[in-house]
Amino acid sequence: MLSTILFIIVSIVAFGYAARQFSRLIENIRLGKPENISGETGQRWRNMLLVALGQQKMFKNWTPAILHLFIYVAFVITQIELIEIFADGITGRHRLFWPALGGFYTFVISFIEVLSVLALVATVAFLARRNVLKVERFQKPELKGWPFKDANIILWLEMALVFFIFLMNSADMALHQNEYGFAVSRYLSAIWSGTGEGTLQLLERIGWWGHIAVVFAFLNYLPASKHLHILFAFPNTWFARQTPRGEMENMPEIMNEVKSMLGLAPETAASGELPEFGANDIFGLSWKNLLDAYSCTECGRCTAACPANLTGKKLSPRKIVMDVRDRMEEVGRNIRSGDQQFAKDPEKPLGRDNYQDGKTLFDYISREEIHACTTCNACVEACPVLINPLEPILQLRRYEILTESAGPGDWLPMFNSLESNGAVWAMPVERDAWVRG
Repeated sequence: MLSTILFIIVSIVAFGYAARQFSRLIENIRLGKPENISGETGQRWRNMLLVALGQQKMFKNWTPAILHLFIYVAFVITQIELIEIFADGITGRHRLFWPALGGFYTFVISFIEVLSVLALVATVAFLARRNVLKVERFQKPELKGWPFKDANIILWLEMALVFFIFLMNSADMALHQNEYGFAVSRYLSAIWSGTGEGTLQLLERIGWWGHIAVVFAFLNYLPASKHLHILFAFPNTWFARQTPRGEMENMPEIMNEVKSMLGLAPETAASGELPEFGANDIFGLSWKNLLDAYSCTECGRCTAACPANLTGKKLSPRKIVMDVRDRMEEVGRNIRSGDQQFAKDPEKPLGRDNYQDGKTLFDYISREEIHACTTCNACVEACPVLINPLEPILQLRRYEILTESAGPGDWLPMFNSLESNGAVWAMPVERDAWVRG
């Protein structure tokens, strides 16, 4: 009875704290500006099922894809055993499903154990790839410090999960003379040969409580980890834009200006106000851009595919997405603090439309980085969860050039030529002279 009460209390605390953290993430995403995501519902289901659930884009690189699949499938299927752990914890029973399911129960737990072994192999391989083999895309500057530790912490937590599963099952098998017949634990139970019944019961309880403790720790660690993509990949792929890869968001004011330069009638009348083009902070990005940032796996496939990065330039699409996330976290934290020093108008409540801390995204992302982008969409194509790293780059660049009237000096001749001649090339004749000629 005491164990049941303790389990219920621990569960309520763990889920309550996790819910609070996830609600903060939703609040942070809502700091972005509205965006209407349209497209076919059927395509959304395909994106979510094939890309998020089916790991489709991972298989462009088979070795990490297979290893990741081992961990992913084990993570999903293990939830069946976790359901039983919860049922046992709440009812105070032991192996609640065993009497009703019999042989099928043995098959399911055996299958989970085999997957757990494969997941353990994959986890060791991933630790080796990061720490021993030092795969190049995991050694970039943006992964130094906490991001690198974060990846290792998650891998060690996965190993702890596997350890406690086998401790629980093998001790239980030894306690019941291998009655359950689990595929892997039947061999591991030999370790406890000659161990007293009281010790075996203690070991089984350590495995049981250890497993659920790691699960709760993992749940509450997710909001601060790159492994948040385990959950956010699904809404991110669902809301992914269905427009062609290279299509950029149109700016009506610019389109009308260009039409007037070409002697064409503008589609809409000028408002008289000078708009703010692009974005210099997260408030100018859409909520989908911010959801992208939280969905990032930090796998580095975007950076590995980026031609600018490959030629030694400072740009790393992964860093851009991580910087957006870090800035979003900073702003959200400051707003929740309620400190009026961050308010534009101290007389009004602190919030999205009344926030100013003297910083922008340009304090995280340098001009050199956004200038290096060739808008080739290689990063967009490479992302395994349909993130668009190009979008924040374009928004920052548009703000710099169109709102600040700034930009690289070697771009100015092109802008001047475009304004004077309606073409990016400086020509002594009008652009449409060839038509009349």
